[in-house]
Amino acid sequence: MKRIFGIMCATILLAACKQHDYQQILHSPNLYCKTVHELNQVVMGNNFTPVVASRNYAYANIAGYEAIAAGYPQKFTSLAGQLNQFKIVAKPLPAEKIDFEYASLLAFCKVGQAVTFPEGSMKYYIDSLHTLAIEHGMPADVITGTENYAGRLAASVIKWSKGDNYLKTRSASKFSVKNIPGRWVPTPPSYAAAVEPHWSEIRPMVMDSAAQFKVPPPPVFNIADKSSAYYHEVNYIITATANLTPDQQHIADFWDDNPGKLNVMGHVQFITKKFSPPGHWMSITGIAAQQAKANFGTTVCAFAKTAIALFDGFIQCWNAKYSYNTARPETVINKYFNADWRPRLQTPPFPEYTCGHSTISSAAAEALTSVFGDKLAFKDTSELEFGIKSRSFASFRKAAEENNWARFYGGLHFHNSCIVANQSGKQVGSLIANKLQMQK
Repeated sequence: MKRIFGIMCATILLAACKQHDYQQILHSPNLYCKTVHELNQVVMGNNFTPVVASRNYAYANIAGYEAIAAGYPQKFTSLAGQLNQFKIVAKPLPAEKIDFEYASLLAFCKVGQAVTFPEGSMKYYIDSLHTLAIEHGMPADVITGTENYAGRLAASVIKWSKGDNYLKTRSASKFSVKNIPGRWVPTPPSYAAAVEPHWSEIRPMVMDSAAQFKVPPPPVFNIADKSSAYYHEVNYIITATANLTPDQQHIADFWDDNPGKLNVMGHVQFITKKFSPPGHWMSITGIAAQQAKANFGTTVCAFAKTAIALFDGFIQCWNAKYSYNTARPETVINKYFNADWRPRLQTPPFPEYTCGHSTISSAAAEALTSVFGDKLAFKDTSELEFGIKSRSFASFRKAAEENNWARFYGGLHFHNSCIVANQSGKQVGSLIANKLQMQK
């Protein structure tokens, strides 16, 4: 009898100590930002290329957004019917009790771990969210209803994702390396194969095709004529990289975003990791949302719109890259000008024209500007965890403009490539900002 009484007292005491502030905890926009950062860490840890990473962020954030659109239809519009071939998304059942912010977090994680990764890569984090819900007093029937709905929502987004040609491109032909002057060939130190030569075959989300925003041809390869546009581009990058100021060096390093730098020290080789370009912009989105003091719904909307811009931006850029297949500055300069020249940053393994980072940065800047405006100054602290000091920007567009110079200062791109990429990225971002109806 005493034992039973003791158990009853313990149960009552536990219930009394249990917090009932789950809305304060799980409805925090900072928690959504933390959740995106968690996916950033998983992406980085699994060595995914920037283009593949953009696919994770896009589908995961769309799933997170759809939960918010379902929960607050008076404030947000579903993307079903707006994105290419995205027709059906799971809806809440009439009798289900759902916390839509919790559903948003869960749907994001479930899709994020399933789109590219083996199932379960974010299970530990999903379990931690479940524990938060219990510990902070979410009613059991709300937990059950929310988790069931989030599972169905995630499944509908995953089903849609499987029609984007990603799996088909896994078995597509490799890039053919040809010894033609001015054509891309693998670069040191890893001499890796060309990354994702068939990415233009991936289904865009908003663009009607990969070729919707065509770029002008790059300067014709010509190093014999010193008055040619091509020779000017080569001479410009050689001169500029030989005289970088400390601030220009910092700009290059800050926007490096190499997800897998190969370090070679004698016979020893090792890889250092950082967030890739889309991961960097996901971090910027979180910083901007916090700076703007955005609520949960607006924060999720900003992430979704930015991720879509990154996704379509890569498709547009990769279409240009593998249409022209141009050589990197490192290849041209080493062969024809100076065998000892090295770029400040490590050259990534894909053709030079146009610049991927410039494209997706300007696309992301347009998406973010459509949510937060063009006057939101922010300090980008996202590189601190990689030992690189922060930089401050007057707007998203100013950040994207600096990125143009970063790829040039780093020795990865000719200046013309960055300028053209910036313009095409703006076109992609503007299309997404103007065409998608999200916030009412």
